[in-house]
Amino acid sequence: MDNDKVQEEAIATPESQPPEVIVSADTRRANRIPPGQSRTKKWPVLDASGPPRISMDQWQFKVWGFVKEPRAWTWDEFQKLPRVKVFADFHCVTRWSRLGNVWEGVSTQELVRQCGGLMSSAQFVLAHGYDYGWTTNLPLSDFLAEDALVAFTHDGEPLSLEHGGPARLIVPQLYAWKSAKWLGGIEFLDRDKAGFWERNGYHMHGDPWTEERHNWSW
Repeated sequence: MDNDKVQEEAIATPESQPPEVIVSADTRRANRIPPGQSRTKKWPVLDASGPPRISMDQWQFKVWGFVKEPRAWTWDEFQKLPRVKVFADFHCVTRWSRLGNVWEGVSTQELVRQCGGLMSSAQFVLAHGYDYGWTTNLPLSDFLAEDALVAFTHDGEPLSLEHGGPARLIVPQLYAWKSAKWLGGIEFLDRDKAGFWERNGYHMHGDPWTEERHNWSW
Protein backbone atom coordinates (compact mmCIF):
# COMPACT_ATOMS: atom_id res chain seq x y z
CA MET A 1 0.00 0.00 0.00
CA ASP A 2 1.31 3.44 -0.97
CA ASN A 3 1.19 5.53 2.21
CA ASP A 4 2.12 8.67 0.28
CA LYS A 5 -1.17 8.43 -1.61
CA VAL A 6 -3.54 8.70 1.37
CA GLN A 7 -6.30 11.17 0.49
CA GLU A 8 -7.83 13.94 2.52
CA GLU A 9 -11.33 13.47 3.90
CA ALA A 10 -12.83 15.90 1.38
CA ILE A 11 -13.61 14.27 -1.97
CA ALA A 12 -12.34 15.99 -5.11
CA THR A 13 -15.14 17.07 -7.43
CA PRO A 14 -15.42 17.48 -11.20
CA GLU A 15 -15.90 21.20 -10.71
CA SER A 16 -12.45 21.48 -9.13
CA GLN A 17 -10.68 20.22 -12.27
CA PRO A 18 -9.02 22.43 -14.91
CA PRO A 19 -10.96 22.75 -18.17
CA GLU A 20 -8.52 20.58 -20.14
CA VAL A 21 -9.15 17.53 -17.91
CA ILE A 22 -11.60 14.92 -19.20
CA VAL A 23 -14.16 14.23 -16.48
CA SER A 24 -15.49 10.70 -16.15
CA ALA A 25 -19.28 10.75 -16.21
CA ASP A 26 -19.57 8.58 -13.10
CA THR A 27 -17.92 11.31 -11.00
CA ARG A 28 -21.00 13.46 -11.63
CA ARG A 29 -23.35 10.99 -9.93
CA ALA A 30 -25.07 12.15 -6.76
CA ASN A 31 -23.70 9.02 -5.07
CA ARG A 32 -20.29 8.11 -6.50
CA ILE A 33 -19.92 4.83 -4.59
CA PRO A 34 -21.44 1.80 -6.39
CA PRO A 35 -23.52 -0.83 -4.56
CA GLY A 36 -21.53 -3.06 -2.23
CA GLN A 37 -18.50 -0.71 -2.23
CA SER A 38 -16.91 1.43 0.50
CA ARG A 39 -14.66 4.43 0.07
CA THR A 40 -10.97 4.08 0.90
CA LYS A 41 -8.64 7.06 1.22
CA LYS A 42 -5.64 4.77 0.81
CA TRP A 43 -4.15 3.28 -2.37
CA PRO A 44 -4.28 -0.52 -1.95
CA VAL A 45 -2.13 -2.88 -4.01
CA LEU A 46 -3.70 -6.01 -5.54
CA ASP A 47 -2.59 -8.24 -8.39
CA ALA A 48 -2.58 -11.86 -9.49
CA SER A 49 1.09 -12.81 -9.19
CA GLY A 50 3.20 -9.77 -8.34
CA PRO A 51 5.01 -7.20 -10.50
CA PRO A 52 6.96 -8.50 -13.49
CA ARG A 53 10.53 -7.57 -14.30
CA ILE A 54 10.37 -4.88 -16.99
CA SER A 55 13.44 -3.56 -18.81
CA MET A 56 12.65 -0.12 -20.20
CA ASP A 57 15.25 -0.64 -22.93
CA GLN A 58 13.19 -3.58 -24.18
CA TRP A 59 9.71 -2.28 -23.32
CA GLN A 60 7.30 -2.19 -26.25
CA PHE A 61 3.64 -1.39 -26.59
CA LYS A 62 1.91 -3.23 -29.42
CA VAL A 63 -1.49 -2.93 -31.06
CA TRP A 64 -2.63 -5.68 -33.39
CA GLY A 65 -5.59 -7.79 -34.50
CA PHE A 66 -8.47 -6.17 -36.37
CA VAL A 67 -6.79 -2.80 -36.91
CA LYS A 68 -5.87 -1.33 -40.27
CA GLU A 69 -2.22 -0.71 -39.39
CA PRO A 70 -0.75 -2.78 -36.53
CA ARG A 71 1.79 -0.72 -34.58
CA ALA A 72 4.53 -1.08 -31.99
CA TRP A 73 6.20 1.69 -29.98
CA THR A 74 9.26 1.88 -27.77
CA TRP A 75 8.90 3.70 -24.46
CA ASP A 76 10.43 6.88 -25.89
CA GLU A 77 8.14 6.74 -28.92
CA PHE A 78 5.07 6.08 -26.82
CA GLN A 79 5.87 9.02 -24.57
CA LYS A 80 5.75 11.34 -27.58
CA LEU A 81 2.15 10.51 -28.48
CA PRO A 82 -0.54 13.10 -27.67
CA ARG A 83 -1.65 12.94 -24.05
CA VAL A 84 -4.82 13.51 -22.07
CA LYS A 85 -5.67 13.88 -18.38
CA VAL A 86 -8.69 12.11 -16.92
CA PHE A 87 -10.47 12.70 -13.59
CA ALA A 88 -12.13 9.44 -12.52
CA ASP A 89 -13.12 7.18 -9.67
CA PHE A 90 -11.63 3.69 -9.29
CA HIS A 91 -13.66 0.71 -8.09
CA CYS A 92 -12.02 -2.58 -7.08
CA VAL A 93 -14.10 -5.76 -7.20
CA THR A 94 -12.82 -6.53 -3.67
CA ARG A 95 -15.26 -3.79 -2.55
CA TRP A 96 -13.17 -0.64 -2.12
CA SER A 97 -13.48 2.53 -4.16
CA ARG A 98 -10.89 5.31 -4.41
CA LEU A 99 -12.57 8.53 -5.51
CA GLY A 100 -11.12 11.46 -7.42
CA ASN A 101 -8.04 10.13 -9.21
CA VAL A 102 -6.27 12.08 -11.95
CA TRP A 103 -4.62 9.96 -14.64
CA GLU A 104 -2.42 11.11 -17.52
CA GLY A 105 -1.48 9.16 -20.62
CA VAL A 106 -2.56 8.27 -24.14
CA SER A 107 -6.27 7.94 -24.80
CA THR A 108 -7.51 4.66 -26.23
CA GLN A 109 -9.13 6.63 -29.04
CA GLU A 110 -5.72 8.08 -29.93
CA LEU A 111 -4.28 4.57 -30.13
CA VAL A 112 -6.90 3.66 -32.72
CA ARG A 113 -6.13 6.82 -34.69
CA GLN A 114 -2.44 5.95 -34.64
CA CYS A 115 -3.33 2.59 -36.20
CA GLY A 116 -5.38 4.09 -39.02
CA GLY A 117 -8.69 2.99 -37.52
CA LEU A 118 -10.37 -0.34 -36.94
CA MET A 119 -11.68 -2.98 -39.28
CA SER A 120 -15.45 -3.37 -39.24
CA SER A 121 -15.13 -6.79 -37.59
CA ALA A 122 -13.48 -5.37 -34.44
CA GLN A 123 -15.93 -5.77 -31.56
CA PHE A 124 -13.85 -6.66 -28.50
CA VAL A 125 -10.45 -6.02 -26.96
CA LEU A 126 -8.01 -8.28 -25.15
CA ALA A 127 -5.50 -6.37 -23.02
CA HIS A 128 -2.14 -8.12 -22.59
CA GLY A 129 0.05 -7.49 -19.55
CA TYR A 130 3.76 -8.03 -19.00
CA ASP A 131 2.92 -10.10 -15.93
CA TYR A 132 3.38 -13.66 -17.11
CA GLY A 133 0.81 -13.74 -19.92
CA TRP A 134 -1.99 -12.04 -17.95
CA THR A 135 -4.95 -10.81 -20.02
CA THR A 136 -8.38 -9.25 -19.57
CA ASN A 137 -11.22 -8.70 -22.04
CA LEU A 138 -13.41 -5.67 -22.75
CA PRO A 139 -16.16 -4.70 -25.16
CA LEU A 140 -14.99 -2.20 -27.75
CA SER A 141 -17.48 0.43 -26.53
CA ASP A 142 -15.98 0.45 -23.02
CA PHE A 143 -12.41 0.45 -24.30
CA LEU A 144 -13.07 3.46 -26.55
CA ALA A 145 -14.95 5.52 -23.95
CA GLU A 146 -13.85 9.15 -23.72
CA ASP A 147 -12.32 8.61 -20.26
CA ALA A 148 -10.35 5.43 -21.12
CA LEU A 149 -6.57 5.71 -21.50
CA VAL A 150 -3.19 4.05 -21.14
CA ALA A 151 -1.88 5.93 -18.10
CA PHE A 152 1.71 6.84 -17.19
CA THR A 153 0.95 8.99 -14.14
CA HIS A 154 -1.45 8.96 -11.22
CA ASP A 155 -2.21 12.16 -9.28
CA GLY A 156 0.74 13.90 -10.91
CA GLU A 157 3.38 11.24 -10.24
CA PRO A 158 4.76 8.45 -12.46
CA LEU A 159 3.02 5.14 -11.86
CA SER A 160 5.00 3.00 -9.45
CA LEU A 161 5.73 -0.59 -10.41
CA GLU A 162 3.38 -1.96 -7.75
CA HIS A 163 0.51 0.06 -9.22
CA GLY A 164 1.11 -1.07 -12.80
CA GLY A 165 3.93 1.18 -13.97
CA PRO A 166 5.31 2.12 -16.32
CA ALA A 167 1.93 2.03 -18.10
CA ARG A 168 -1.47 0.60 -17.28
CA LEU A 169 -4.90 0.60 -18.85
CA ILE A 170 -7.56 2.71 -17.13
CA VAL A 171 -11.23 2.08 -17.94
CA PRO A 172 -13.09 3.93 -15.15
CA GLN A 173 -16.58 2.63 -15.89
CA LEU A 174 -15.60 -1.00 -15.18
CA TYR A 175 -14.19 -2.73 -12.11
CA ALA A 176 -10.47 -2.12 -11.69
CA TRP A 177 -9.32 -5.60 -12.74
CA LYS A 178 -10.26 -4.56 -16.29
CA SER A 179 -7.73 -1.71 -16.01
CA ALA A 180 -4.80 -4.01 -16.74
CA LYS A 181 -1.53 -3.29 -14.94
CA TRP A 182 1.86 -3.47 -16.70
CA LEU A 183 0.18 -3.13 -20.07
CA GLY A 184 2.18 -4.38 -23.02
CA GLY A 185 -0.36 -4.55 -25.81
CA ILE A 186 -3.91 -4.40 -27.09
CA GLU A 187 -5.41 -7.00 -29.38
CA PHE A 188 -8.62 -6.20 -31.26
CA LEU A 189 -10.91 -9.19 -31.72
CA ASP A 190 -14.08 -10.04 -33.62
CA ARG A 191 -15.47 -12.02 -30.66
CA ASP A 192 -15.23 -11.99 -26.89
CA LYS A 193 -12.42 -14.00 -25.30
CA ALA A 194 -12.11 -14.55 -21.56
CA GLY A 195 -8.96 -13.28 -19.86
CA PHE A 196 -7.18 -14.54 -16.74
CA TRP A 197 -9.72 -13.60 -14.07
CA GLU A 198 -12.66 -14.21 -16.39
CA ARG A 199 -11.50 -17.82 -16.86
CA ASN A 200 -11.41 -18.09 -13.08
CA GLY A 201 -14.95 -17.03 -12.28
CA TYR A 202 -14.97 -13.26 -12.71
CA HIS A 203 -17.61 -11.56 -14.84
CA MET A 204 -17.00 -11.15 -18.56
CA HIS A 205 -18.03 -7.48 -18.40
CA GLY A 206 -17.53 -6.04 -14.89
CA ASP A 207 -19.93 -3.11 -14.44
CA PRO A 208 -19.64 -1.92 -10.81
CA TRP A 209 -23.04 -0.21 -10.86
CA THR A 210 -24.86 -3.49 -11.50
CA GLU A 211 -22.36 -5.53 -9.40
CA GLU A 212 -21.10 -7.69 -12.26
CA ARG A 213 -18.47 -9.26 -10.02
CA HIS A 214 -18.56 -12.97 -10.76
CA ASN A 215 -19.86 -15.49 -13.22
CA TRP A 216 -19.46 -18.85 -11.55
CA SER A 217 -20.59 -20.74 -14.67
CA TRP A 218 -17.13 -20.07 -16.17
